[in-house]
Amino acid sequence: MELTLPNPSPDFSADDERWMRRALELAAHARDADSEVPVGAVLVVDGQVIGEGWNRNITLNDPSAHAEILALRDAGAKLGNYRFPGATLYATLEPCAMCAMALVHARVARVVYAAADPKTGAAGSVFDTLISPLHNHRIEVGAGLLAVESGTMLREFFRSRR
Repeated sequence: MELTLPNPSPDFSADDERWMRRALELAAHARDADSEVPVGAVLVVDGQVIGEGWNRNITLNDPSAHAEILALRDAGAKLGNYRFPGATLYATLEPCAMCAMALVHARVARVVYAAADPKTGAAGSVFDTLISPLHNHRIEVGAGLLAVESGTMLREFFRSRR
């Protein structure tokens, strides 16, 4: 998997870094506990985690079990809702088209991701799904936070599988 480093958005806060570090912990869990592609996601509203997820496609035999989708499912189960206005999703890899549309439907306000995905990224690398004027909801995007850490974890994972 060839990853690129996006130009980091200049306005990341200490809280943004804290939540992305948690997403990186979840990515490491995916790798170490489940032998999954190391991607983690954390959904936060008002400084509180409402959902977390890590890749579990292989473990669950579910092609939709991406970290972002599982974080949304976790939040939905906890809150009894499918919409999360005001929420920020932190993901260690740029969301794909499936995850991006789920985030649009969930009315997430902001997505911050680490490493860009030049093959399937839907937050500006390949597709502009999150900000498309064709949708009735657009999501603010921050790119490149802790991209080196995430990209290194992903590259090492794939290198070890070859």
